[in-house]
Amino acid sequence: MLLTRTLISFLKDKEYQDLLITTAVIIAFGSVIFHYLEGWNWIDSIYFSVITLTTIGYGDFSPQTDGGKIFTIFYIFVGIGIILSFINTVYNHYNSMRVKHKNT
Repeated sequence: MLLTRTLISFLKDKEYQDLLITTAVIIAFGSVIFHYLEGWNWIDSIYFSVITLTTIGYGDFSPQTDGGKIFTIFYIFVGIGIILSFINTVYNHYNSMRVKHKNT
């Protein structure tokens, strides 16, 4: 129940909506570029974008073209800060809701 309430309040907040949209745009942008540069299907492109920007990096996919490698370098520098901000914001919001719920 707390998780559902937290998610709903998160989605209603304009600041969080902007961050969510920015995150989705960064992942979509990277996915489109990887799809065309590397010739990957859409699922693999989205998967690689998310795995790369969350710094998980399983290693099952990696760019093989020079263009893909160069793009990945810049993509990581631009995207990682946005993704980490998103993850930090979600965590902080959940934590504040948890504390608020605990005190009531």
